[in-house]
Amino acid sequence: METTSAKQDRIGARVPHDVYETLCRAAELTGATVNQFLVQSALKEAHAVIEREDVIRLSPSGWNWLLDLVENPPEPNAKLKAAISRYRKTMRDDADTPFNWEP
Repeated sequence: METTSAKQDRIGARVPHDVYETLCRAAELTGATVNQFLVQSALKEAHAVIEREDVIRLSPSGWNWLLDLVENPPEPNAKLKAAISRYRKTMRDDADTPFNWEP
């Protein structure tokens, strides 16, 4: 029977001795090795950072404001009309390029 193993990479870090001692103590208190503790802690922080960047949080009033804008968008202002006009002109000018596509 053949087993497959997941590819693993190595991460190394040099830290001051007092930092190392603190990490060792924390790892011991959690029942993990220093390596396990570092990986678990770093992964937890990595997930938190990614969530902060990927998730938009709104208050209930902010959510209601956003839904109202989606359901009742305001009339386009002059800058938006100019941008739409430039976009349409660009699309017409690029009509004979091989990258022209219709959404």
